[in-house]
Amino acid sequence: MAKKKYYVVWKGRKSGVYESWDDCRKQVEGFTGALYKSFETAAAAQEAFAKGASALNSKTGQKKLFDVKQHVSKQPIRQSIAVDGAWNTKTLDSEYRGVDVNTGKQLFIKGPFAEGTNNIMEFLALVHALAYCKKHQLHVPIYSDSVTAMKWVRDKHAKTKLESSNNNTELFDLIDRAEKWLKENTYSNPVLKWETKLWGENPADFGRK
Repeated sequence: MAKKKYYVVWKGRKSGVYESWDDCRKQVEGFTGALYKSFETAAAAQEAFAKGASALNSKTGQKKLFDVKQHVSKQPIRQSIAVDGAWNTKTLDSEYRGVDVNTGKQLFIKGPFAEGTNNIMEFLALVHALAYCKKHQLHVPIYSDSVTAMKWVRDKHAKTKLESSNNNTELFDLIDRAEKWLKENTYSNPVLKWETKLWGENPADFGRK
């Protein structure tokens, strides 16, 4: 039986002491500059949290121990939402959707849109999922397999090279609305990377590969 550990989050979505890796991961995974560490006892964790992350910066450079590292679990968090986009290379039409990871139920789907790109679909899917969670008061993680789209969400700007045209006016209007939503709203949902190599295909995948 694995020995129980306690996790201190000094910098993350919500700092504190957590009794499981899953609870800690929700606070640090995908959070730029997160600082956290595991401890063997609750007392040690509480003491370290009280001292603060700055107290760990010794002359020996031990602060490096607390820099966030890529830590991927064996299984995704079941109570979550997965999003994905699809782009048809022949018709240039694109679409996106969101799926409940635990049940497989499709929560939303949008498209097809003319002259889109896969990255734009992934970006719009993430923002749609964030807005969906806020509307329904869901505090669950949101998975995407697009690192680019995740960065666009963090930056609150879709840095696409796609040029606007008469055919994709609706799409660019949606991008503007998505960026506006990100700038005017806050959210607590962790946006996490779907690890396809470990977990298999994204549940929201359209299956057209």
